[in-house]
Amino acid sequence: MPAAQRRTGPLPVRPNAPKGPRNPFHHDQPLPQDQQPPPGPLPLRPSPRTQRRRRLRRPRRPLQGRWPGRLSEARQLFDRMPERNVYSWTILVSGYCRTGEVGQARELFDRMPVRNPYSWTAMVLGYARSGMLGEARELFDRMPEKNVVSWTAMVRGYVECGRVGEARELFNRMGHRNLYSWNVMILGYLEEGRVGEAVELFESMPERNVVTWTSMVTGLARSGEMGKARELFGRMPVKDVAAWNAMIVVCAEEGLVNEVRELFDLMPKRNVVSWNAAIGGNVRNGFREEASRLFIEMLRSPSKPNEATLTTVLVAAESTFEVTEIHGLATLLGFGSDTSFGNALVTMYSRTGDLGSARLAFEELMVKDVVSWTSIIQAYSYHGCGAFALQAFARMLRCGAKPDGVAMVGVLSACSHAGLVGKGRKVFKSMSRVYGLEPQAEHYACLVDLLGRAGLVTEAEGVVRTMPSSKRDECVLGALLGACRVHDKIEAAGEVGEELIKLEQAGSGGYVLLANAYASRGRWSDAARVRKTMKEKGVEKVPGVSSIEVGTRRHSFYVGDSSHPRVLEIYVMLDEVLLPHMKDVKLLQSFQSVHT
Repeated sequence: MPAAQRRTGPLPVRPNAPKGPRNPFHHDQPLPQDQQPPPGPLPLRPSPRTQRRRRLRRPRRPLQGRWPGRLSEARQLFDRMPERNVYSWTILVSGYCRTGEVGQARELFDRMPVRNPYSWTAMVLGYARSGMLGEARELFDRMPEKNVVSWTAMVRGYVECGRVGEARELFNRMGHRNLYSWNVMILGYLEEGRVGEAVELFESMPERNVVTWTSMVTGLARSGEMGKARELFGRMPVKDVAAWNAMIVVCAEEGLVNEVRELFDLMPKRNVVSWNAAIGGNVRNGFREEASRLFIEMLRSPSKPNEATLTTVLVAAESTFEVTEIHGLATLLGFGSDTSFGNALVTMYSRTGDLGSARLAFEELMVKDVVSWTSIIQAYSYHGCGAFALQAFARMLRCGAKPDGVAMVGVLSACSHAGLVGKGRKVFKSMSRVYGLEPQAEHYACLVDLLGRAGLVTEAEGVVRTMPSSKRDECVLGALLGACRVHDKIEAAGEVGEELIKLEQAGSGGYVLLANAYASRGRWSDAARVRKTMKEKGVEKVPGVSSIEVGTRRHSFYVGDSSHPRVLEIYVMLDEVLLPHMKDVKLLQSFQSVHT
């Protein structure tokens, strides 16, 4: 698209969009041309044929989710039936139970002229799935004839509510148990961390299937018993792909990346889940290059990447070039407009500095959920486009989406960076009043930062004093300390800083801020005491870092680090070319102070 035709004004709004909760502020006016975000390149749109293929291979959703009105139609047909038998009654009762409408199900159940074990079991299952164990047990005890399904349904209900003792009591009373009954009980013990009892039950089983073995292996691994898990995995008579995948997943969760690769290489057969588990495990544990190698291997294998694969690899990208490459591959495979992938795409374009592409990726989404809106709000906020973040928030509300806590952090942060104190206050108050959200520590930190940047330090102190003490963490106190330091409120900074460094999770930033605040007033003994405390607690200052992307590579530079292979050329360029052009005296002084 020619540059002259690119849209750089306010984002478009559908004229007939449904209205959501009233926005506590409005900010829809277009910004001046010099404040527009960069438009960036337009991502490729999937062809109509590709979009048709995507729709055809999407899995079908359950009947009641795809056609929500069908149950009411079934009830109308049922009411018009001249004759009904026990099966027609039971089918409708079961339908209501599956959709969570246990009240309607019970009304029909009580009217049934004749009931069979399936009718009773359907109601017991419905109550158990809804967490109504009292009603489920009352019906269960009244059952004239109990079968293994009804017994297992009641056991499962207790297990899902964490009442494993009562589940075991019922399990012991069962006259006949099937494999599913045993598996439910074992899973209950594993989920509660009672590994010993799970192993005891496992060893006493008359027969086992692959689900039983896999459950035990993953349960042992997640409980830290990796040696026993590997031993049990070796004993498995038949290992299907799901069992191998489960073992890879738990090894990745425990940070055992070498074991992940070892198991992956031993697999006789792999599917897309296997590749995703291995790639995702390396990404989560910081082994980005290994994840990239695995992804390239996957592209050469019979297994083709899906949305989850591309999203995982996308999160590991470190440059705009890599994000663009993955975006192009996703478009080629027909996943370019997938919502979960698109949300990650917006975030990663923003993180790598390409706000224009982030914006266009957002607009290309066919379905926008709350995560989509949150991603674009945070992208604008991260790049200092506070007004655009507020416009996106207003659009979100008009489209009927309800913001969550993460979205509100982005909005408050945007208000802070844009200096919109009044709107920030309104947004914070609207969290509980309009959206039913309880402000968390990160929301208080944004509000304190907003007030501090505006010089309203006294009001910021009032917010911290009146907020719940359980939410007064390092971020909140750090924001207040920074405000006190900037506005020369040294006494207040001392009080806040002393409270901050008492927190166990306090990082180096709070110590440095407090020590510098004392030093700026010549209180050298206090500054030395803070630095001594920092050293005694083993808190290390995180070195400053800057990075720049050149071509397809990202170069990072840490304070005091001269390991870059072209460091001499870089300093020659600085000294002979760039520094003479730095006519701003303050910038030059700042640069010299960093390197002295």
